[in-house]
Amino acid sequence: MIVETFVIGIVLALLFAELTDIYPGGIVVPAFLALHGGEPAKILLTVAAAGLAFGCVFCISRVVLLFGKRRFVLCLLFGAFWSLAAGLLLPDLFVQGQELRVIGWIVPGLLANTLMRQKALPTFAGLVVVTSAAYFATGLLSSLY
Repeated sequence: MIVETFVIGIVLALLFAELTDIYPGGIVVPAFLALHGGEPAKILLTVAAAGLAFGCVFCISRVVLLFGKRRFVLCLLFGAFWSLAAGLLLPDLFVQGQELRVIGWIVPGLLANTLMRQKALPTFAGLVVVTSAAYFATGLLSSLY
């Protein structure tokens, strides 16, 4: 059901963005989160990594003029950094650390970039709506066959 989840998530994210003019964390982010819908700890860690990446880029943007590609690349790099940091630190802090991982290396950076472009409330509201819809649509589809 991995491919189906991605297709459903991408289509729903695109429809949501076109209809509301709000990007739900990017086009592929809801698909990745819907794939891990039954693992809320991973989703929360991914959102936390995105928040930390956003904070780092926001602080740097106060000193350096950031826009376009430079801001996007910094969001991706800081997202990957916090994803790596969580992957290295969490197994040592918790007994079940192997299960506590950030979803992907790119997902936190994509989400952080969307947070830089639009406010947090519409981004997270759209992310919750599209991710939930993709997760439940995939579950419904899997129950049919």
